[in-house]
Amino acid sequence: MDMNTTVSNAELEILEALWSADRPLNAGEIRNFLNENKKWERTTVLTLIQRLLKKGVISQEKKEVYYYAPCVKRNDYVNAEMKSFVNKFFGGSSRSLAAALVENEDLSREDIEELRDYFNKGLESAKDR
Repeated sequence: MDMNTTVSNAELEILEALWSADRPLNAGEIRNFLNENKKWERTTVLTLIQRLLKKGVISQEKKEVYYYAPCVKRNDYVNAEMKSFVNKFFGGSSRSLAAALVENEDLSREDIEELRDYFNKGLESAKDR
């Protein structure tokens, strides 16, 4: 999968189902998983699966029916999306992202302290490199 491939929110829900299952799923299993929150028709799920196949984000294997599996690990996908977000909105500067988080009025003092502790841990591990 090309990490520059964009995935819609609906397609991401299919991927989340596959990542959560941690095994290949057929279309019916994906739909059942999604029906906990969505009431998508079978054709909608199949259309989204076809889009993801075309993009190379998932693979399919024919057994008695087609089974689908992600071509990328969730963590790798999240990291690529995060880098894209930082590049797009903060000119590639993680520092600017951190500053925006701290300046955001929605962060509590506890949130800021937790972020500080997280950055301090990162600083310690960077010294070991």
